[in-house]
Amino acid sequence: MMMSMEGTMDENVLDDIIRRLLEGKGAKQVQLSEGEIRQLCVNARHIFLSQPNLLQLHAPIRICGDIHGQYLDLLRLFEYGGYPPSVNYLFLGDYVDRGKQSLETICLLLAYKIRYPKKIHLLRGNHEDAKINRIYGFYDECKRRFNVRLWKIFTDCFNCLPVAALIDEKILCMHGGLSPELQSLKQIDEVQRPNEIPDNGLLCDLLWADPDPRVEGWADSDRGVSCTFGADVVEDFLDKNDLDLICRGHQVVEDGYEFFAKRRLVTIFSAPNYGGEFDNAGALLSVDKALVCSFEILKPREQGSGSKVQLKKVPKVGDS
Repeated sequence: MMMSMEGTMDENVLDDIIRRLLEGKGAKQVQLSEGEIRQLCVNARHIFLSQPNLLQLHAPIRICGDIHGQYLDLLRLFEYGGYPPSVNYLFLGDYVDRGKQSLETICLLLAYKIRYPKKIHLLRGNHEDAKINRIYGFYDECKRRFNVRLWKIFTDCFNCLPVAALIDEKILCMHGGLSPELQSLKQIDEVQRPNEIPDNGLLCDLLWADPDPRVEGWADSDRGVSCTFGADVVEDFLDKNDLDLICRGHQVVEDGYEFFAKRRLVTIFSAPNYGGEFDNAGALLSVDKALVCSFEILKPREQGSGSKVQLKKVPKVGDS
């Protein structure tokens, strides 16, 4: 592995890794060395820690929800939305677990992050947590294809991921949702990294909380972790902080996106036919310079079909 004097990965090496990963179509595993993957984790970790916990981003930008190791669908999203660095991207977390190719998924995203650190942005999801991905597939994939040591290196990297992003001071993005402890956005930047996800509190809620149309205020979550919140909580928080929209992932939604609280919160989920068990679509949210949102829909693939997935655009909607 070639390294420059500054300790960062050589651009030619990165470009070669990205090229090999992009050639990994047809569900075949991409052969990266343990050393290459280790360098991706170490270098990405440094970049994550050099950037704030609440990223300050600007439109135009495309936002992707959960991927969960569905590598072929990640490639299809790039085919449709454009490959970095031609497009700015924000990913909302949950890159690993459940799907068959978590390693390819996270390695491509880390390689892009290192190669184009101002063009692609990665937030932490609740599955970027050793307690969770030890159970739901990523640990087993690392152990089967490499070793447990590499899984621990990924854990060190995940513990440094930022947890939220603010787009043009109007659109707040995170993986999970709001927290009863969150009153000001400054609190997010005050969370120290590296960190492990606690069982409760602000950081836990940002990665685990869900909106619930049956709830007013706050309620316990059926997940057994964090909480749920009502439309009144969303409207009150946005008004107090002069925000227009909350964009989050974390939940499978049939059409790939779903509005809540009079279109002041949107859930984005980008893994179509999730886990082979759901007939859901995936979505990609595009935010233009005027902060107008539109959605590209990735339909579930037909089982046994090798044809390119069909995508459709839906009409633009305002973010207010």
